[in-house]
Amino acid sequence: MALDDSLFDDPTRLAEADGAGLLRAAAMAGAQVRATVETAAELELAERLDVGRPRCLVFVTRPGVSHTAASLLKALVTATSSVPVVTSDVVPNWVGALDVVFAHTDDPYDTELALSLERAARYGAAVVLSAPPEGPVASAVAGRGLVLAPRVPVPSELTLPRALAAGLLTANTVGLSLSDVGALSDLLDSEAERCHPGQESFVNPAKSLALRLAEHTPLLWGLDNVAVAVAQHAAYVLAAHAAVVSEAGHYQHALTRPALRRAVLASFTADTIFADPDEPAREVPPIRAVLLSIITGQAADHTRHQMEESLPSADVQAPADEITADDAGRAAVLALRFELAALYLGLAAGTIGGAGRATPETA
Repeated sequence: MALDDSLFDDPTRLAEADGAGLLRAAAMAGAQVRATVETAAELELAERLDVGRPRCLVFVTRPGVSHTAASLLKALVTATSSVPVVTSDVVPNWVGALDVVFAHTDDPYDTELALSLERAARYGAAVVLSAPPEGPVASAVAGRGLVLAPRVPVPSELTLPRALAAGLLTANTVGLSLSDVGALSDLLDSEAERCHPGQESFVNPAKSLALRLAEHTPLLWGLDNVAVAVAQHAAYVLAAHAAVVSEAGHYQHALTRPALRRAVLASFTADTIFADPDEPAREVPPIRAVLLSIITGQAADHTRHQMEESLPSADVQAPADEITADDAGRAAVLALRFELAALYLGLAAGTIGGAGRATPETA
């Protein structure tokens, strides 16, 4: 279906197309964080997870948002952790009483995860689970772990804020992270306001990003490990909502492929007035390179400057240019921006909304 970008600046038509309320659900990212913090406080996470410095922190990766959340949590926590931080599809067999396990899922009937968490709890590991309170997964750790159940129902594709908040609270509690989880909700609220459907494209970061990505093949290249994890989440939501196939990876790996780099440089000319009008029309969408930057500092600034000089055609998404926040806050804001951009693209292209719109899932 052809992209109708006129939809972006018509709030009435946007509301009609978004019958499932996906834009509103995405804008509840800050509410997800606040609810998670409240749940953790009520369950006395800090007191019940008083295990001292663990031998290892394991982030379990499951399909969907859980996978990208675990990658992002590992990238954020590893930077300050004094112990190994591991991601794994299931709890490793070597996990024991000196380890902490965190898992996020929106599937309460994930049997493989349930068996894995049951084994971890039986072996004495400290287990924190972000999941619905019913079903085999929650039952697997009942009485032997903490279950942070969702209070803000949103579709499973939009639960990254809850997963991120729960994982960071876990890491903070065992002394492996110093992320300001309390500030996340306000940062996400501010981003949602800036990206509100009523804001016109030229002042709406998500709409502007969607227009830049529209009818292109995005190459999402992170300039640091946290940015790579955000890029992976961006690729996930673009596929989930807009049916856009994109690449996500580290810029250093991207630069080892000279043919792709030449294609990126060529795409700059093709998108300008200097394009050859006699050149045959492309059979595939042109490339759009996007550089993502989260970490700040002298080394990070040097890397960014080098890449901007090397790839002058690339877009740059660097939240530090716009907001004051720690690494987790900048990552969360950029992840939300990509989620909203993917939703705008999906609504304009018809991959979501209208007759084929999705129905919000309740957790």
